[in-house]
Amino acid sequence: MNKKDVSRYATWLLPGLQVKRWVVLTFIGTVFIIMGFMFAFNLDPISEVVRFLKATVSLISPPVAGFICFVLGLLSLYLGSKYMNVSILDAISPRDRDFILESLYKRRRLNRGPKIVVIGGGTGLSTILKGLKSITNNLTAVVTVGDDGGSSGRLRDEFGVLPPGDIRNCIAALGDEDALINELFQYRFKKGTGLEGHSFGNLFLSVLCEITGDMFSAVKESSKVLAIRGRVLPSTLDDMRLVAQMEDGRVIQGESNIPEAGGKIKRLFCEPEAPKALKEVIDAIKSADIILMGPGSLYTSVIPNLLIDEISKTISKSKAHKAYVCNVMTQPGETDGYTVSDHVKAILKHAKYDNIIDTVFINNELPENLAEKYELAGSFPVKYDREEIKKLKLKVIGRKLIEEDKDGFVRHSYSRLARLVYMWYRYHYDPKRVSKAKRGK
Repeated sequence: MNKKDVSRYATWLLPGLQVKRWVVLTFIGTVFIIMGFMFAFNLDPISEVVRFLKATVSLISPPVAGFICFVLGLLSLYLGSKYMNVSILDAISPRDRDFILESLYKRRRLNRGPKIVVIGGGTGLSTILKGLKSITNNLTAVVTVGDDGGSSGRLRDEFGVLPPGDIRNCIAALGDEDALINELFQYRFKKGTGLEGHSFGNLFLSVLCEITGDMFSAVKESSKVLAIRGRVLPSTLDDMRLVAQMEDGRVIQGESNIPEAGGKIKRLFCEPEAPKALKEVIDAIKSADIILMGPGSLYTSVIPNLLIDEISKTISKSKAHKAYVCNVMTQPGETDGYTVSDHVKAILKHAKYDNIIDTVFINNELPENLAEKYELAGSFPVKYDREEIKKLKLKVIGRKLIEEDKDGFVRHSYSRLARLVYMWYRYHYDPKRVSKAKRGK
């Protein structure tokens, strides 16, 4: 037996598995069944057991007999409980046989994590979800359905389904990163008439939508297939289309056309004007401990969810702690020249309700060799205008939230984001910690 085996067996001693108690209960039940059988046949179970033990002990010394009984008892309990769980879980996930206890312990711990709702879309939302799934299983991703470009746009136009692309990315982010089925879900066809450019996951969700009747049901069933942690919800089931009014008076139709239009966005709205929020989204927001918005495209990923009045209103009334993860770089065609406060003001303006955000997370460290391609594309670091943020009476937390490559390209780090969210919750808003602090006073 090597050290790895010993460590794995020692996992049985970890608290919170909720297995050992059932093993003990099974043992007690077995004892009562035997006693019941003996009582039914007018046998005295205690006397019979004592008589048997005395006969056994008379053959060997009492210390040796006691030691043998103790060892046999522990071995029987261990082997019985181990292989009972292996037999049950092997049918569900044979590939995880060697890691049943680790998986069970992790799931039990994550099930006790905070209830987090993340609102957004695009790659930013899927990035933060990858990190948050290591904190909690009580995770809900609310995804915009305004996308009308690429594979999602084609499927939307041809089949009349809600755009599946952002939803697919979120499902994949919450799934098992090592699973082959997750790779299959993200696979994009590189050739084939009618297939080129489509991802398998988009097609899968579109077909499921046809079978189940709506995108919510399709997402629910596909989430079961990938056994994701948490859940993914479209913000609405209505055919929501984005429209931007520019400062020069132009009106731009379609999410994919807005960044390409050039100019400054004055107002974003949607058609229909009052899409109905998904009930499950509202319920998740009401019960949330934490509500996060971003990172992601301000006008085409984050704000579209807040155009749904019921969502904005519910966030405003929620007692959850609410944070906005500000973008690192400005986005050409959307946020040219925007500072941190400009991002926040745009959210508050379109949400139309107070108490939407109480904290802003910003990245406060950039590599010295920031890629020149950013400047050539018209993308610059988002400046932290401290005085303007003070006027909004919001708390700002600055950390290094990015990871960079050798060429100077940056992106949000899912592990750093998750660590910040956890520390923010744990040291400032954890109810257990707050109650202890109050008692200390």
